[in-house]
Amino acid sequence: MAGSAAGALLTALALKESRRECSALTRRDYTVRSGKLSREIRLMFLSDLHDKVFGAENEELLEGIEAFRPDAVLIGGDMMVVKKTAEIGLTLSLAEKLARRWPVCYADGNHETRLNRDRGRYGDLYDKLDEGLRGAGALHLTDATAELFPGVTVSGLTITQDYYRKVCPPEMPVSYLRERLGEPEKEKFRILLAHSPLFFDAYGEWGADLTLAGHFHGGTIRLPGGAGLMTPQFQFLRRDVWGRHDRRVLRDGKREVSSLIVSAGLGTHSINLRLNNPPELVAVRLLPEGQG
Repeated sequence: MAGSAAGALLTALALKESRRECSALTRRDYTVRSGKLSREIRLMFLSDLHDKVFGAENEELLEGIEAFRPDAVLIGGDMMVVKKTAEIGLTLSLAEKLARRWPVCYADGNHETRLNRDRGRYGDLYDKLDEGLRGAGALHLTDATAELFPGVTVSGLTITQDYYRKVCPPEMPVSYLRERLGEPEKEKFRILLAHSPLFFDAYGEWGADLTLAGHFHGGTIRLPGGAGLMTPQFQFLRRDVWGRHDRRVLRDGKREVSSLIVSAGLGTHSINLRLNNPPELVAVRLLPEGQG
């Protein structure tokens, strides 16, 4: 009896802490250096908002972005929840506010992909999302690349639903990226928006200098040592559910560094739980090699 009472108390406390944490917006800062860069560029990365609102009309979120003074805002997908129903108003409202202040690039996550794929259920909502984003002045990068600044490109990879399969998704070959995005311009600093971090090897081999991803929600519950308890694809005890990861990849016979930054995301869906895993804005400073 005493054990049951203690368990119930711990569960209640954990749920209370989760409710608090889900609204405790934080900022995580990263610095990436490259010899391809000629000046500092400040980027804010948003992912997995899932219709969460921080403050009245997302003013807390906008203030958090403004405090970093970014040169552009990049969005990695899953800004809405697409399940039995879907609603895009909050996403478009935020995109409009962002695009009034900064250049905005938006890439699709698995929820946007679902909205596009299942038109029998969702009708033309995906088309309205695309039209709304473009009408607001945002770049909706669906298997497309844009030069964000001189010498800096941003590509948005639309990952098909089979790669979001739960438990055992397939490996992604680098040919998948080449078919969808073409060959990258090697002399430029290449940013890839790819919603799932699972396929870092393919991203780096393709030519991404920096990949920005989300999808894993920080592992839902962050365990001591940094591993996440569970991803939305039912993978357990992974360490690549948040944070920065660097690998050396072979390109044209040379070893180069490819970096992956994984956002722990901003919202939740289905499992509305976060512990030791606050929602985060990801702030990235791109600096020329050798600059402090």
